[in-house]
Amino acid sequence: MTDTTVRGAGPAARAQHAGGAGPAPARRRRMSAQRKQSAVLRLLRGEDLELVSRELGVTAAELSAWRGAFLAAGEGSLKTRPADGRDVEIGRLKAKVGDLTMTTELLEAKIERLEAGRPLARRRSRP
Repeated sequence: MTDTTVRGAGPAARAQHAGGAGPAPARRRRMSAQRKQSAVLRLLRGEDLELVSRELGVTAAELSAWRGAFLAAGEGSLKTRPADGRDVEIGRLKAKVGDLTMTTELLEAKIERLEAGRPLARRRSRP
């Protein structure tokens, strides 16, 4: 028996040798926004997700994420009220509330751990 693998061959070459007839996957290149838009429009027109993903060499999950982002951006553009300075302030305040909530939850958990370490902490004195 002779070893037919080539030393120094890359993973794609080794996989092709091991797997047999199928072509090695092409190196993925970065997709432009225009190509992504074209792919999403094909999906919205009813083309099969698996077919488009195979043709473009991207995963179905990635293609679905592009579609979701595309639709979300379209939904945002249909808002009846244009964005103004209040929206920025609302976003900042929501982030602040989130930070304060997280801090409160962490402190409560820390207090609970500290009180759990004291066996007599929960007992009440007799009146």
